[in-house]
Amino acid sequence: MPSPRLALIGAGHLASAIVRGLLAQKIFAPGDVACTSKSGETARKLATDTGITFEPDLPKLLAGADTILVAFKPQSLAGADPRLADLTAGKLVLSVLAGKKLARLAQAFPRARNLVRTMPNTPAAIGAGMTVYCALTPLAPADRATVERLLGALGQFMELGEEHMDTVTALVGSTPAFLFEFVAALRDGGVAAGLPPATAQKLALESVLGASRLLARSAETPEALRDKVTSPNGTTAAGLQVMAARHFRETMKETILAGTRRAGELSQD
Repeated sequence: MPSPRLALIGAGHLASAIVRGLLAQKIFAPGDVACTSKSGETARKLATDTGITFEPDLPKLLAGADTILVAFKPQSLAGADPRLADLTAGKLVLSVLAGKKLARLAQAFPRARNLVRTMPNTPAAIGAGMTVYCALTPLAPADRATVERLLGALGQFMELGEEHMDTVTALVGSTPAFLFEFVAALRDGGVAAGLPPATAQKLALESVLGASRLLARSAETPEALRDKVTSPNGTTAAGLQVMAARHFRETMKETILAGTRRAGELSQD
């Protein structure tokens, strides 16, 4: 097998999105990436779909890689292969394990050159992701360049202190699911009002895309842009009154807080 520069341990949805983003931005060629997974099934499929290498033998997988991406389920860290402690010696290890703190990662990868905890999201697959990261020790210039080059291929990135990472897990990692649910709810509302499902979904999706682009390009707050759409006693005002009555903002705040709490729980093995 070719000696990979990047090795993935885990090949689920998030790992797949990351690989696709990296390949699309030509940060890595398929031959420079290899993966494995616990059962081998997801890694084999990812390799087939993208052209990267499937390597079930852990020592072979890691031997040629300088950067390791740990992307299995967070709950699997406690039972991870103990050989990883030695096999990752001297390597840069990036983790996408929700809730797993740097101190806990250091127990599993004690000889790594450095450890980087990241929280990306699935839009990374099209280069539109948002990733937050923090490192165990200050990153050497070359390693910082590697981390930011890799994360930059996935979209935007930001370095924050680890004390914020549980909130980031909920706000960044989970928000795509929340948005998908929101679009589905808009679609269902359109259907309830008489539109065909496909038409309702198209209208909801394009409206959300356009509004998001406008917000991203504007210096104004979301509230200011909202108010520009809202005429007194108009249709938007009628809808916003329902959202307020149903405590929409409070619901979303509790949604983020619930995710934050769960991320904290995942840090407890």
